[in-house]
Amino acid sequence: MHVSRRNFVKASAAIPFLPSLSYSRILGSNERLNVAFIGTGGMGTAHASNLANRISEENVAITQVCDVYNRRLMNAAKITGAAMTMEYKDILDNDDVDAIVISTPDHWHTKIAIEAMESGKDVYCEKPLSHTIEQAIECRDAVHRTGRTLQVGPQWTSNGRYWAAGDAIKADRIGKVSWSQASYCRNSRGGQFNWTIDEDAGPDQTKDQEGYVWWDRWLGHEWDLAPKIAWNADHFFRFRKYYAYNGGLATDLLYHKLAPFLRAIEGPDGAYPKRVVASGGTYLEKDERDIPDTFLMVADYPAEHSIVLASVMTNDEGLPTIIRGQHGTMFVDDGPKLVGQGTWEEEFKAKNEGKMEVILEQPDRRDHMGNFFDAIRNGDELACNVDLGCATMIGIKMAVEALRQDKVMHWDTENECVVASNESPSKILAGIPLPSFVS
Repeated sequence: MHVSRRNFVKASAAIPFLPSLSYSRILGSNERLNVAFIGTGGMGTAHASNLANRISEENVAITQVCDVYNRRLMNAAKITGAAMTMEYKDILDNDDVDAIVISTPDHWHTKIAIEAMESGKDVYCEKPLSHTIEQAIECRDAVHRTGRTLQVGPQWTSNGRYWAAGDAIKADRIGKVSWSQASYCRNSRGGQFNWTIDEDAGPDQTKDQEGYVWWDRWLGHEWDLAPKIAWNADHFFRFRKYYAYNGGLATDLLYHKLAPFLRAIEGPDGAYPKRVVASGGTYLEKDERDIPDTFLMVADYPAEHSIVLASVMTNDEGLPTIIRGQHGTMFVDDGPKLVGQGTWEEEFKAKNEGKMEVILEQPDRRDHMGNFFDAIRNGDELACNVDLGCATMIGIKMAVEALRQDKVMHWDTENECVVASNESPSKILAGIPLPSFVS
């Protein structure tokens, strides 16, 4: 008797002793995956467009698209040929949808992800994993409870150079890692995140007009996802400028840097920091935003190494991506290239072909979305699983709050919560020679 994927999921849920495993690990790996997109703004449309060009290659179909802004929704439907809906629950209730891609603003990520997994769907969730630490932990626990596949979206975790870096660190080729640095910097005339505002957009339009925005649903105030406020076009089109919906530069940009660092240094599940400090401010982009244009953070980890990250929107000259060990230095952007420390020449050469400079061979890897599909079908290792996504979120969010509260943030492992001290992080960072990071 033929058993469909959805019927199998429903049947297995009724058997108390059967583990909540992903159906794809039990049924054939050659079946077509039906994918839906929730959130069709910049990243959502980019993902949908990319996948629409490779549906045969990936053996997928894009069946539904969802957005609360009619213009974006109609555009996504035109690109993909998929059915439209403004109600994301229509997708979660659709038994023919196997996986969803979430590209909403951050404050909606985990609510939709958890509900999707509980409805038997696998999830690709754009970074960051969540808006708060509590949401990240709840989503982590939901993945382990449901057994679903969830890929978090920092795409550099799929980059072969970080997998090569992780293998080299595991093989002790640069000695014990002590500290690392990276940055994500930009410069612009109009101010970062000041994206174009459609003048005809808003909740006062009729639902059949392109400019209609379901504003109350976007806010999510019904579920305390964000405060209820009157229509504000700047908040809607430029949400990354406001803490109510995200963490600014840290969650949008530095999440991309911390996640691959943690995967390479700590392993596929990452690690939670023990202490985080941050500094910066709004130095030049003094408009309606409440996020900084300059953000610096340092995270200390229990395995005794520190990660220094910087994101500046007023000068695009950033820091090279470097991982420092006692015996050698890894220049991740270049190769990666390993360069020995003269003091430990004997030890470095013993692990690196008798040389003081070595270029690492990068493994061929699937792109991030392809890795997600392979994990669903074949059980392949995810580049950014929920544990790594949660660990990254905790480190980043601790840094956001360290700056906002001007306090040092400590992680309480036993209670899984943040404890703030009264020690000012700006005083700690004042003693760090920032210019030397660039060398």
